[in-house]
This record gives sequence, C-alpha cells and structure tokens, in this order.
Amino acid sequence: MTDGVAERSRPRDRILETAQDMFHKHGIKGVGVDAITEAAGTNKMTLYRHFESKDELVIECLRATAAKGAAVWDEFEAQHPGDKLAQLHAWVRKVADMLASDSRGCDMANAAVELTETDHPARRVIKELKQAQRDRLVALCRDAGIGQAELLADTLSLLFEGARVSVQTIGSEGPSAQFVRMAESLIASFRAR
Repeated sequence: MTDGVAERSRPRDRILETAQDMFHKHGIKGVGVDAITEAAGTNKMTLYRHFESKDELVIECLRATAAKGAAVWDEFEAQHPGDKLAQLHAWVRKVADMLASDSRGCDMANAAVELTETDHPARRVIKELKQAQRDRLVALCRDAGIGQAELLADTLSLLFEGARVSVQTIGSEGPSAQFVRMAESLIASFRAR
C-alpha cells in the first residue's frame, strides 16, 4: 500500500487491515504471508513480531470483523434508542444492504468452510463469535416483545446465511433479493402469535 493513510498507520494495523481485505477477497488459503506483507508494505519479520503465526493473524482478522459487526448493533441503538422493534427492523435493512453490496459473504462462515481441520484454532473462535451474534439477535427479538425470540432469531439467521450463499451462487438478483420481504413477514407473523 502506498497511499498516505497506509504509510502513516502502524505496521500491526496495516498488516491486519491488509490481511482482512485479502482473506475476504481471495480466501484464507488463497493468500500467503508473503503476499500480505508485500501488500502491507512490510516484511515477514514484522508480521511475526505482531502475530505468532498465520493462524493467529486469521483469528485476529475474524475478531476485528466481529468488532465491526458489534459496532453496527451500537448504531441501531443510537438510531432507535429504547425501541427494540425498530432496531430489529434496522437489522433487516442492514442485512439487505450487506447482501446487495458484498457477494463474498460472511468472513466467519467462509473461514469455517476453508478451515476443515476440527482442531484448527480459528474454529473455536468462529463458533464463539457466531454464538455471540446469535445471542445478540435472540436478545433483540426478546426485548422487542417476540414471544418465541429464539425461534425467530434462528429463523432470521438461517434466512440471512442462506441469502448470503444465494448471492454467491446466483447473484443478488436471485432469491436473496426477497430478503427484506421474507424477514419482515417472519417478524410480523411472530409478533401476531
């Protein structure tokens, strides 16, 4: 990276941001440490000074992605303070925006598909982070007054994951284009129970 921002950022931050971008675009196994260090304008010694291994770098990238996602939840609260139902509808709209703007899908799900070794250190982290996302959606549904909050949250999660796969395989004009309509119908039907 040669832009002014990248040159001014700390090496650890540059490596992390570069790796996140490259893993998202090309997959974890499709990107080597050499390519990351070259794109980040650094060297392997610097990378390994900040990250013990590529596996640790992968884990930190997944945690950084989860942190960005957590910030979005904070935005929902700021935009609709105290109105959990409005926050749930904001989640639906945000998901639809994500589906329309990014055909690569979920970094954590993609990592889980790539890292098939059951003892890979990132798999535990992926499970923890995905569970935290589910817990947050369950809590939002419950706080929005949905009686079967866990069932709605799981249904919305599976709809979202399926829509992401649909975008990757068919494109954004496929079934994923109906995400908002489907999700809003689900919310309405659960509220009517």
